[in-house]
Amino acid sequence: MSASSRPSARSVKSKELSPGYGYLRITQFQERTDEDLNRALRTLSDEGHGLRGLVLDLRNNPGGLLSQAVQVSDVFLDGGMIVYTDGRLENQKQKYFAHKPGTYSDFPMVVLVNGGSASASEIVAGALQDHKRALVLGTTTFGKGSVQTILPLGNNAGLKLTTARYYTPSGRSIQAKGIEPDIAVDDGRASPLV
Repeated sequence: MSASSRPSARSVKSKELSPGYGYLRITQFQERTDEDLNRALRTLSDEGHGLRGLVLDLRNNPGGLLSQAVQVSDVFLDGGMIVYTDGRLENQKQKYFAHKPGTYSDFPMVVLVNGGSASASEIVAGALQDHKRALVLGTTTFGKGSVQTILPLGNNAGLKLTTARYYTPSGRSIQAKGIEPDIAVDDGRASPLV
């Protein structure tokens, strides 16, 4: 089986912590992360107690697809901006917004982050934090919030240029700064619960 025909591993793992309280870990943002997330949320909601609280673990998540970071954020936000990019050219200026249908917004959330949380995971944590949808707990994230373009130079060489940067809804740049947690906690463990 070729690498391209192999099914990708699920990027979302979940378990019930106690009746009504769930734990979700997103390992990276890949093509079907939003589908895996919705499936896990339905399972947790159907445990007989509904969801009364959720821990979203983004520790050591290196990022992935911007589209999936937007979709995941949209699952928990019923409106407002999720992220925007700003660059020198007009086509590098984009805004992404949340929509009400299908939103899980009626329970409190905690998002776990650390120095290994980067890029797409920082977009999700920043959006949920700015909208006061979740409390962010952990250590400052990695700080990779840039859009890069590769220009081929010939002879198998290229030049990578930063052409735009990602910003949280409140206008915070993620690049080189990261997301500061609401509550700084370093328990010495980098391992997820599932």
